[in-house]
Amino acid sequence: MAKKKKPNQTHSGAGNIRIIGGQWKGRKLPVVQVQGLRPTPDRVRETLFNWLQGSLYQARCLDLFAGSGAIGFEAASRGAAELVLVEKNPKAAQQLMQNINLLKADKVLLEINDAYDYLALETQPFDIIFLDPPFRQGHLNKVLDKIFAQNLLTKSGLIYLEQERENLLDLSCWNLQVHKQTKAGQLDAFLLKRL
Repeated sequence: MAKKKKPNQTHSGAGNIRIIGGQWKGRKLPVVQVQGLRPTPDRVRETLFNWLQGSLYQARCLDLFAGSGAIGFEAASRGAAELVLVEKNPKAAQQLMQNINLLKADKVLLEINDAYDYLALETQPFDIIFLDPPFRQGHLNKVLDKIFAQNLLTKSGLIYLEQERENLLDLSCWNLQVHKQTKAGQLDAFLLKRL
């Protein structure tokens, strides 16, 4: 019988995420084991939400590749007016719905859908968009193209993205610039704003 690998301890321990701040501070939420699911490490989330302190309250937010919901639930906990979680994996989506119910999170909407199909149908822009797609699958360029083709970012809106360290994005294609950035392990994390 094969030994189980120990979970990566940068991800809040085995099988759960911890909300760092806001109304649900300290709450632990279960995370289902799904291939490619990488909850954003606590340290990176803490940095991100320090960056967003003045922008989050009453913001309309989109967590496009929601996965564990670590970023999205943190945004909702800290005062986002509305949060849309988009996840196509049925197991991950089921766990997200259970966590929404557990928190009685009435400002959180779950869309069980492919990210591209969701973007094609959405018509209302967002103040903050969180992008943490599966690594090494070429999603970021296509997703950013779709977001701007559909005009889904408000004028003063922000985009947070995580990508694998070796990936290079030409942000000028979308008239975006790096506002803040950090690194952790194999990921680079950026907060982007319009030029």
